[in-house]
Amino acid sequence: MRAIGIIVLILGVAGLAFGVLFIPQSYSAEDEIAESIAPLPLDQVDSRYDEVKAQQSAMRAMEGPAIQSGADPSAMYNYLTIQRTSLGLTRSQIGLVSFTRTSGIINIILGVGLILAGIGLITD
Repeated sequence: MRAIGIIVLILGVAGLAFGVLFIPQSYSAEDEIAESIAPLPLDQVDSRYDEVKAQQSAMRAMEGPAIQSGADPSAMYNYLTIQRTSLGLTRSQIGLVSFTRTSGIINIILGVGLILAGIGLITD
């Protein structure tokens, strides 16, 4: 049982270490995202994306047939498409940062639990 306890303890320490590494990395990534979209606050990304999506969809409905027949899209259509894509990627990155932070918290909790279980197995 002692060998299993040591293995569980080592896994707990590894889980705790990864959790401690994930959380600061998620905050620095969030700061980098906020810096890259500087005038737009992070909490307004979703609402801005929805606005741009509606505008781009309306413009696509107007210009779509002409574009499909070979005409060049307007500059505004291109601008809205690029803005929608950029905001969509920003939303994805924000979700990834949130997932990483949550994973770090879960790793810390599991790591502490495994450390306690490993200590319990060693002392038996």
